[in-house]
Amino acid sequence: MSKQLLVTEAAHAASDFGAANDVVDEAAAAAFGVNRTDLRIIGLVAAAGALTAGRLATEANLSPAATTTAIQRLTRAGHLTRRTDADDRRRAVVELTPGAAELLEEIYAPIERAGRAILEDYAPEQLALVIEVLRKGERMQRAEAARIRAR
Repeated sequence: MSKQLLVTEAAHAASDFGAANDVVDEAAAAAFGVNRTDLRIIGLVAAAGALTAGRLATEANLSPAATTTAIQRLTRAGHLTRRTDADDRRRAVVELTPGAAELLEEIYAPIERAGRAILEDYAPEQLALVIEVLRKGERMQRAEAARIRAR
């Protein structure tokens, strides 16, 4: 196969992978009973352990008002807790509830295990290339998102 055909096939594979990720996230959002933005917030809070509302707004690329609304919605749904920051009483800190953490684990842990099993089949040099491609792709996607937002 020519290089051009391989580049095209790789681009299609990356697109298909992204679409499959979207399908998983749609299913996960439905399992949580939330929209995709709320699922992203759940993921950000899970990754950080705890976030201030302001930091969450920055990480989620949402306005403070939209973030507050989402936090209220997720708190009512039983997915987040909100408390006043002990160091700065003007700030709110959000964390996952144990139930949300458990559901996140139930949904995503099998996917992580399956992904790791796939990666175990590759040699270290191949994994280094996969990492390089994915990191470059991530930077490109983030730059493109910034370009689109700046329109």
